[in-house]
Amino acid sequence: MPAIADRSSSPFKAMLTAKSCELAGSGGCCTPQKRRLRSDTAAAAKESPVSTPMKLKSPRRRLDSSPSSPANRIKKDPSEKTLKKCWNPRDVEQMRAVKEAVHVSTAPSTVVCREDEQKRVLDFCKACVQQEKAGSLYVCGCPGTGKSLSMELVKQQVIDWVKMEGLQPPEVLAMNCTSLANTSVIFSKILGMHQPKKKSIGSASPLQHLQNLYSNKLAQSSSKMMLIIADELDYLITRDRAVLHDLFMLTTFPFSRCILIGIANSIDLADRFLPRLQSLNCKPMVVTFRAYSKDQILSILQERLLVLPYIVFHQQALELCARKVAAASGDMRKALSVCRSAVEILEAELRESASNTGLKSAEGDFVSPQTALAHEVFPSQENNTVRIDHMALALSKTFRSPIVDTIQSLPQHQQIILCSAVKYFRGGKKDTTVGELNKSYIDICKSALIPPVGILEFSSMCRVLNDQGLFKLGQSRDDKFKRVTLKVDEADISFALQVQIHHYCTDNILSARVIIVSYRYPFIWNREFVCLGIVFSNTALLVIA
Repeated sequence: MPAIADRSSSPFKAMLTAKSCELAGSGGCCTPQKRRLRSDTAAAAKESPVSTPMKLKSPRRRLDSSPSSPANRIKKDPSEKTLKKCWNPRDVEQMRAVKEAVHVSTAPSTVVCREDEQKRVLDFCKACVQQEKAGSLYVCGCPGTGKSLSMELVKQQVIDWVKMEGLQPPEVLAMNCTSLANTSVIFSKILGMHQPKKKSIGSASPLQHLQNLYSNKLAQSSSKMMLIIADELDYLITRDRAVLHDLFMLTTFPFSRCILIGIANSIDLADRFLPRLQSLNCKPMVVTFRAYSKDQILSILQERLLVLPYIVFHQQALELCARKVAAASGDMRKALSVCRSAVEILEAELRESASNTGLKSAEGDFVSPQTALAHEVFPSQENNTVRIDHMALALSKTFRSPIVDTIQSLPQHQQIILCSAVKYFRGGKKDTTVGELNKSYIDICKSALIPPVGILEFSSMCRVLNDQGLFKLGQSRDDKFKRVTLKVDEADISFALQVQIHHYCTDNILSARVIIVSYRYPFIWNREFVCLGIVFSNTALLVIA
């Protein structure tokens, strides 16, 4: 049985003692004291020739008394004071503002982490406008990498630059090809920009009118440059590829005034569907938007949340979201969707807690008084922010896989066996024997204060994991010498078990990670739980060091 910490345990005493010391040091004492005058201090100094440490100011008081101290600067700057505002998730307006900030359709004030790609496209457009020369550019990349958003920004930058330089502004035609009733309608839209008041006469198609227009030198002097931004360009791919080919060919006519920017997800679209352009030396310039990295996703999320005057997410929760999304796809829209789902999970949790008279656990049972004490120890702002457990649950809903479901449905000791395999194989080994894996399993059970099973039952559970496709067992007469290989990714095991975390915090006093869980054992404290990953089973704490 694991030891359950109570109010009289040493970790709680250390925390509460430190808390009381902080309150006393910050003037939190309730007993009023008489204020000393400067004359009284001088008189006391004359009476006692020996100096005492009580007369010296502490470093904290010296820092606070300095006019350039951070505390004084915060008081003097009202704009920074608004950033300290506490978030109330029960406020309907504040919750609406948070959901709107992380919504996919909300355009951010600035587009970060795409400066290089935007500069390449902007330089291309500037060169075409200055030289009055047609050109084509193809923007490609995975979904959710900021292609459309960056092109909107570049379009506005081109317009502002033309006005600043005093040049003739180009006509701008931005469209989403999925909204076209027919693929050939795109030529009618381009022709309508050149000749808005003229109607097509005769049997000639809009494409033929454009080809004649771009082949006539007299028509060149009277027409403006045209910037065409065609999003979802792969929608124009037909069986004969004629529409896509003819669209890019418009930029190759001798008197063309067309600057074409096509946007699509396929990286090799030009090579696969436009081989004739390459043979004519008219292949478009290609700008690739790579998938976002973990640091880029984290930076974009933090940039979006700057519009809010309060802290909504724990930093660890944002880092978990960025790490998982970057490893899965690098899709920024997916990261925003996960954050919004985490906010909704927090909202549902607060709504449920408000409707019930007491705190409830994930299994629906009332939590013991020790867990209620935790909510008193930790500040209320911690309970009102999106924590790492909310984010993990949102991620599990978004990236749920059959392997994760299988691992989460395993019995407790089979989950411990998987954790011991992960710990053992982190040293670089690819396989081991059942006997060696049993030693690692026993070590983890001892650290979690769980009685281990015998070697026969351990071998039987390894065979069950082999049947479920999580292990691969070799052949041997003795079960102890059977070779064991892990057939699932380590990240899937860690993620599948980490979603069971209920509350997570860092205790600076003990220099250890303190986990508060709302399962069978409400509190488990251990100084040795400083590790790379912390995972849970239904009733115990497991450690992957």
